[in-house]
Amino acid sequence: MMSEKMLKFVQQGREMPEKRPADQRNEDFREIYDSFSEAAAQIQASRCSQCGVPFCQIHCPVSNNIPDWLMLTANGRLEEAYEVSQATNNFPEICGRICPQDRLCEGSCVIQQSGHETVTIGAVEKYITDTAWDNGWVQPVTPVRERPETVGIIGAGPGGLAAAEQLRRKGYQVHVYDRYDRAGGLLSYGIPGFKLEKYVVDRRIKLLEDAGIIFHLGVDIGGSTSFAEIREQYNALLIATGVYQARDLRLPGSELGNILPALYYLTEANRSDLGMKSDHMSDGLNAKDKDVVVIGGGDTAMDCVRTAVRQGAKSVKCLYRRDKENMPGSEREVKNAEEEGVEFVWLSSPDAFVGEENVCEVLVSKVHLGMPDSSGRQVPQIVPDSREAIPADLVIKALGFSPENLPQLFNEQGLEVSSYGTLRVDNTTMMTALDGVFAAGDIVRGASLVVWAIKDARDAADQIHTYIERRKTAAA
Repeated sequence: MMSEKMLKFVQQGREMPEKRPADQRNEDFREIYDSFSEAAAQIQASRCSQCGVPFCQIHCPVSNNIPDWLMLTANGRLEEAYEVSQATNNFPEICGRICPQDRLCEGSCVIQQSGHETVTIGAVEKYITDTAWDNGWVQPVTPVRERPETVGIIGAGPGGLAAAEQLRRKGYQVHVYDRYDRAGGLLSYGIPGFKLEKYVVDRRIKLLEDAGIIFHLGVDIGGSTSFAEIREQYNALLIATGVYQARDLRLPGSELGNILPALYYLTEANRSDLGMKSDHMSDGLNAKDKDVVVIGGGDTAMDCVRTAVRQGAKSVKCLYRRDKENMPGSEREVKNAEEEGVEFVWLSSPDAFVGEENVCEVLVSKVHLGMPDSSGRQVPQIVPDSREAIPADLVIKALGFSPENLPQLFNEQGLEVSSYGTLRVDNTTMMTALDGVFAAGDIVRGASLVVWAIKDARDAADQIHTYIERRKTAAA
C-alpha cells in the first residue's frame, strides 16, 4: 500500500535548499546551495505523486528509480533510499548537483502538468547521498570473486570512472589512464567549485582506489606511451576520453591576445581554486578588474561568466545570438548568473575583435530570429546597420566542444571515425573497428551531459564483460 506520506503536492509547495545571497557567494568558489535538513528533505520528497508512469524516470538517462527513493526518503528510510539511488547511478551526489534537472527528470514531472511545481528531485538526490557519506554507508565495491582478466580504460572522466567501478564490481583488474595529473576529467578541471566542490569528486576517486582500481595519471598516450603498448597489456580496452577540442569562431581580430577558449580558462581557474600552481592566471587569464565578454549560451558559458564574477571582473557580459527562451543552458544557471551580476546581451552576434596587441572591444550586431529551419528552430538573421562596440579586456569563447583526432593523436589509424569526428562503434557491442577496443561517452555520442557519459559507460562495461566471457568460452 502506498505510504500515507506521499502525494503532498496539494498541501506543500516546491522549495529548494537555502541559497546564499549573491554578494556572499560572489566572494568564493564554494557551492551556492545549502543542504536540506532531514525534515525539509522529507517534506519535498513527500510531494511526489507516485504516478503510474513515472516520466521523471523515463527521462533520466540512467533510469533512476526516482519515485521509490523519494517515497523512502519521505518515510525516513534513508539508507534504503541511498541503495536504490546508487543502484543505477555511480555518482548520484554529483548528478544531484550538476544535472540540468529542469531539462530532464524535473522537467518531466507529472504534477507540473496539473499546475503544481515540480518535485525538487536533484536536491533530494544530493541530500540522500551526502547523508550516506556522513553515515559511512558508502563503501568501495567488493567483488564476489577476483578475475584474472584485465581491462584498461583511457580517460578518467565520469565515463571512465563509471565503467571502472562497474568492471571492478565484476572482479576485473582495472587500470585507468589519463593525461591530466588529477583524475575526474571535467568534474575536476572543467566544472567550477560553486557547482561542484572538489572534495565531492576526490572522495569518489578515493573510493575507487580503495576498491582496487589503479590510476595512471599524467600519461601521454600517443606521445611518451604508445596506444599499441597499452592495448597489448589488457584483455579489453575502453576509450572514454570525452571531447576537448574547442569549437572556434574565426573573426577578424581573432589573433589578438586575451581571447581564450572556455575550457582553457576554466581549467586554470579550477587549478587556482584547488591551490595548485598556475603560471597563467597572472598574465591575462584572470578576470580581475577586466571587462569580460563570454560568447555562447550553454552551461559552459554560464560556468565562465560566473567564474569571472568571482575573480573580481569589472563587468561581465554574455553574448548569445538567440533569445532567453532559446538558450540551451539550464534556466537555473541563467537565473543564478543574473543574480550574481552578469549582463546578458540577447540576440547579439559578434562580428570582429578590435585591439592592438590585446583585445579591447568586440563589435556586435543585433540579430532577428527569422523563420524556422528544418530542425524547427528560428534562424538568426543579422539586422542591418545595427553594429555597436562592447568594451572587452578578456573574451572567452564558449561555443561547445568537438572530438580530437584520436587516430592521429594515438597514432592508430585502425580507429574509425564518423563524419563528426567521433569514434565509430558497433551500436550493439560498442566495439570500435579494433577487436577488443571499445568506446563510450562523448567521444562516441558527441559533447553531452555527465549523466549520459555514466549511462554509456555502464553499457560499455556490460559489453566488455560479454566480450571477455565469450573469448574465455571459445578458448576452453
